[in-house]
Amino acid sequence: MRGSHVPATGTITVTDWPDPQAREPGQVVVRTLHAAVCGSDLHVVFHGLLHEEGPARPGYPGHEGVGVVVESRSEHVPVGALVLTVPKGEMGGCFAELQLLDDRHVVELPAGTDPEDSAQLRRLLMAQQYGTCLYAMRQFWPHETPARRAGTCVVMGAGSAGLFFVQEAWRLGFEHVVVSDLEQPRLEIAAALGARTVRVPEQDLAAVVAEVSGGRGADLVIEAVGHDVLRDQAVELAADRGVVGLFGLPERHGPTEIPLWTAFRKSLRIQCSVAAQAEPGLTSFREALRRISEGEIDVEYCLGPEYPLERIAEALQVAEEHGHGHVKLTVTL
Repeated sequence: MRGSHVPATGTITVTDWPDPQAREPGQVVVRTLHAAVCGSDLHVVFHGLLHEEGPARPGYPGHEGVGVVVESRSEHVPVGALVLTVPKGEMGGCFAELQLLDDRHVVELPAGTDPEDSAQLRRLLMAQQYGTCLYAMRQFWPHETPARRAGTCVVMGAGSAGLFFVQEAWRLGFEHVVVSDLEQPRLEIAAALGARTVRVPEQDLAAVVAEVSGGRGADLVIEAVGHDVLRDQAVELAADRGVVGLFGLPERHGPTEIPLWTAFRKSLRIQCSVAAQAEPGLTSFREALRRISEGEIDVEYCLGPEYPLERIAEALQVAEEHGHGHVKLTVTL
């Protein structure tokens, strides 16, 4: 089979790999139909977060995929099933023609999904990213008694995750949602979703947050990019007793400084979110599939350009360059 190969930081190629086989109970082999490029893939390939096992893994680091089961040793997932593949993010293999997974990391697509309908499959593919956002938002903003004030939510980054957080903030009843990004086309999508937009660095995010919150600050700040400078700014933007949700990957392994004195004086809760793929029952991914299939969430802006697998290096480079105006890129196999 053909699959991506990341031999070292800064390089991704496509090469031949042995076809995987399901040998253990619960294992399945999935033929990938579509995979999506995630911001964390860029951290792995370009920014020094390459896992030590990555060079030996076909399809690495892709972890957002839809496909059809072609071999199964699972009692729950039959051959022919259309599935969302949600491998552990650090060990993803979605940039390959075939993936070996266990049945704890696949979710069947809704009944009636047409395997020949590429647009439908690509919409449902967004359930991987959206599912991680649902999972994260439940960590960032759980139900509490008494309920927290849902005044202003700030989302830093208008990529696919950031735009999903915008929609979730409205669902949770926030009065104001402010979104910052470098790219005007992405901010236009955020504005269409009802958010107040701030194009940085030309505009002053802190000033806009102060304006909409009446000087209070943001009750929830979500850092959805993965930059240390933004995490620092998130602490500064947060209101007293607010929440800072860290969704973007760290820039490096090892210690990272944060403005702890400010966080301490504000009595902030700083909440990280990772490993939605380990959630029992994959509840968030199942809910994401349901909402997308029933039209409760807008994902149309994610249906950007498609690249064949052999052009994976080009796709990741375009994504690294902020998508050239697109929110999401798809690899079609």
